[in-house]
Amino acid sequence: MHPHVPAENWDDGILPYNQLETALSEAVAGYAHLYTYGNAKCKFLEELIGRPVLNLEGFGCPTQRELRPGYSCVLPCHNFNDISCATRNAHSFYKWLKYHFQTKSYVKCPKNMTRHSAMFVSAV
Repeated sequence: MHPHVPAENWDDGILPYNQLETALSEAVAGYAHLYTYGNAKCKFLEELIGRPVLNLEGFGCPTQRELRPGYSCVLPCHNFNDISCATRNAHSFYKWLKYHFQTKSYVKCPKNMTRHSAMFVSAV
């Protein structure tokens, strides 16, 4: 088992865990930048697919509980109060990130580019 596997039951999904690396690598192959929320998830994904993953916390993104869901799905996870919908969370984070990049693109970049601002500019 992978050293950074979260405690969730990996048998709950439709994809066997031993196929996760291949499926995820293929799914994100066409994207220059990858994002997730939290250091543990960044580290897990980076080690799994061998690519950098940017942490949304570093951009000032609120937690998924603080974001207003703008997406509704019909997955069975909504039948349980204690289960968070990954699909809705992903859409909320994407909507925030898209808005964040659009608003930042109208702001003048600092004269002295920092490593963070250089990463940010390359992501836009």
